[in-house]
Amino acid sequence: MTDPATEINFDSIVGPTHHYGGLGAGNLASQRHGGNISHPKRAALEGLAKMKLVADLGVHQAVLPPHPRPDVDALRRLGFHGDDANVLATAHRHAPNLLAAAASASAMWAANSATVSPSPDTTDRRVHITPANLTSQLHRALETQTTAKILRAIFHDQNTFIHHAPLPATRQFGDEGAANHTRLCAAHGSPGIELFACGSDDDSPHAPAPQRFTPRQTHAASQAVARLHALRSTATLTARVHPNAIDAGVFHLDVIAVGNLNVFLYRERAFADTSSTIDQLRRTFAACCDDDLIPIEITSGQLTLDEAVSTYLFNSQLLSLPSGRMAMVVADDCEQHPRARAALEHIVASHNPIDDVHFVNVRQSMRNGGGPACLRLRVVLTESQRAAMHPGILFTNGLYEQLLTWVNKHYRDQLGPDDLADPRLLVECRAALDELTQLLQLGSIYRFQLA
Repeated sequence: MTDPATEINFDSIVGPTHHYGGLGAGNLASQRHGGNISHPKRAALEGLAKMKLVADLGVHQAVLPPHPRPDVDALRRLGFHGDDANVLATAHRHAPNLLAAAASASAMWAANSATVSPSPDTTDRRVHITPANLTSQLHRALETQTTAKILRAIFHDQNTFIHHAPLPATRQFGDEGAANHTRLCAAHGSPGIELFACGSDDDSPHAPAPQRFTPRQTHAASQAVARLHALRSTATLTARVHPNAIDAGVFHLDVIAVGNLNVFLYRERAFADTSSTIDQLRRTFAACCDDDLIPIEITSGQLTLDEAVSTYLFNSQLLSLPSGRMAMVVADDCEQHPRARAALEHIVASHNPIDDVHFVNVRQSMRNGGGPACLRLRVVLTESQRAAMHPGILFTNGLYEQLLTWVNKHYRDQLGPDDLADPRLLVECRAALDELTQLLQLGSIYRFQLA
C-alpha cells in the first residue's frame, strides 16, 4: 500500500511581546519601523486569519507556540542581576537594545526555525530536522534551544524523526533555516531536490561580496545541513544569492524566490549567476524527478529589486491545492502596489499551475520585515508520519476559535519600547503561554513552567 505524503504549513503564533525594536540588520522594514508602537493583539489575529485561509483552501495547517519573552535568563547571562523586575528595569535603563532583543517575538517567523528534509530525500528514509543557529543576530540566536525543544515535543517519535543539534554557533556556520532552503519535486511524496542558498561561498573566496550587509547564511552551513540530513548528493544544490540583492535587503532567499513542486518563481538576478543556477536546477530536476521544471522569471522591467523587497511579492506562500493546481498567498501590500499586482496577474495568466492569488493582511509582521512565507515552516509528511506527530498542534476550526479567545484574553492592544520593562508584561506572557501549552496539549515545554 502507498503512504501518500502532503505538505503541512507550521505557522508560529505571534507572541505577546511583538514589538518594533529595529533589530534586524539587513532587514530594511525592521530598521525603518524601529521604535514605532506595535499592536501585538492585531498581529496575532492577522497570523491566525492567514492560517484559517490556508486551512480553508484545503492545505494542511498546524501551529507552533511562541517563545517566552522577555528572556530574563538571557539578560542575567549578560550581567543584569536581581529579581525579574529589577533585571528588566536595569536593562531598560542601561542597555535598552539588549532588552529589546530579549523581548523580541521574532520566533514568529517560523521559516527561520529549522531546516526539514522529508523522508523521500534522505538515504535512511526518515525525516531530518536541524534547528537554525541564527548566529547573525542576538535576538534570533536566543531562540535556538527553545525551538529545538518545541520541535522535539511535536516530532517526538524517534523511529520517524531525526533531530540534529544546531550547527556550531560560529560565523563560519551561520544558518538561517528554511528561509534559505527550497525543495522542488514532482510530487510531495517523491524524491526531490533541495536547493540551499547562501550569501558567501567558501569555494569562491574572491567572488564579489555584499558591501552594505553581511550575509547571514554560509556555504559551509548549507553543506553541513545537507550532510547531517543524509541527502542524496546528486539531488542537492547550493547557490549564491546575488550580492547586490543582499545589499538591497534580500537577507534570505525567500525574499527573492519561492518554489513548490515543479514550479520555481524567482526574480531576475536573484543569484550570483542566475542563468547557470536555473540551468543546473533544470538538469538536476529532470534527472532526479523525471519531470520538467517550470521556472518563472520576473524581470527587472516588471518589478525592480527595491520593489520586490518593499512589497515582499516573492515572500508568498506557493501552495498545492487538492484540485492539483496551485495558489499564492500574498501580502496585501502587493495588491495595493500597481506593478506588483501586474506581475501577479502576469503569473496567473501564464501557462503554469498557478491560477489564483489570495491577498492577506499581515501588516504587523510586514513592518518588522516578515511576509506570509516568513511565518511558516513547510514540512512534508506521509500519513503514517503525521500519525507519529503530536496531534494537538493541528489546525482545526475548533482550535482556531480557542486561539481567538486566547489571544483576545491575554494580548495587549499596543506596545512601545518602555512597555518592555513592565514586569507585569512578563507575568502576562507567562500566564498566556502556560494556558496555551494546555490548549495544545504540549505539556511543560518552557523553563518557567518547571521552576
